[in-house]
Amino acid sequence: MPEQTLAIDIGGTKVAVGLVSDDGELGHRAQLPTPDGDAEATWAVIDTLVTEALAEAGGRVRGVGIASAGPIDLQAGTVSPINIEQWQGFPIVDRVTELVGAPVRLGGDGLCMAMGEQWRGAGRGAQFMLGMVVSTGIGGGLVLDGAPYDGRTGNAGHVGHVVVDPDGALCSCGGHGCVETVASGPHMAQWAREHGWNAPPDADAKELADAANAGDPVALAAFHRCAKFVAATIASVGAVCDLDLVVIGGGVAKSGALLFDPLRESLAVHAGLSFLRGLRVVPAELGGDAGLVGAAALVVSA
Repeated sequence: MPEQTLAIDIGGTKVAVGLVSDDGELGHRAQLPTPDGDAEATWAVIDTLVTEALAEAGGRVRGVGIASAGPIDLQAGTVSPINIEQWQGFPIVDRVTELVGAPVRLGGDGLCMAMGEQWRGAGRGAQFMLGMVVSTGIGGGLVLDGAPYDGRTGNAGHVGHVVVDPDGALCSCGGHGCVETVASGPHMAQWAREHGWNAPPDADAKELADAANAGDPVALAAFHRCAKFVAATIASVGAVCDLDLVVIGGGVAKSGALLFDPLRESLAVHAGLSFLRGLRVVPAELGGDAGLVGAAALVVSA
């Protein structure tokens, strides 16, 4: 049997494809921007990257793992990413199966990030873990009893839509006050500008972190505010799922201590139950490769 798995990671800004060995090593890797336009334009990017990877693998792989932005529908094998408007009910599993001719496993991008970190990253061997991405949006995935937990439809772990302010802002999901509306990178920067941060309209979380590291009080307050809401989310999910580890990646998490120090302080306040006192929160290790490694894990662990 071939010793490589073909992994596909589909997001709103990029599509990445890689070849992952049975011990989790990522070899060949390539990516292209996710195009604006119709569904077939996006599919053409995947077709190109997969064809190149298959050539690199000598034409045969043990299977294909797909990490996709959601919502997804595992039973139908379709995806309807909020951030890829042209893909609504797109039959990704059937299309990839036809292209590759190998078994295909589909998972949400948050779940695959968690699986990647649990297999080869900061969560190695964790049994009850939340993988969380704090970036342009907020996503997540759950590993429960050492195995990926995808829920009834494949969408378990959407922690960005934990409600932290019931009377808060409208979210892209249609609800109000989701943590994504207050703690994602763009919303952090928006809040900071509204409270006196002197920055250009296109300044993002990276510039906000630079300002905070330089001592800007508004930028620092923005990170403390973000940390408070993320900690409340972690405490809620931790209580429901009896977690022992949370691994956080994404652009905002790259700010390091600016996020993690106030987050851990807030978590100590919110996570008051005795079984949550040992809950650890650590930075992710695999960066942008976690989704590819985790997508492969879906196949290797099947």
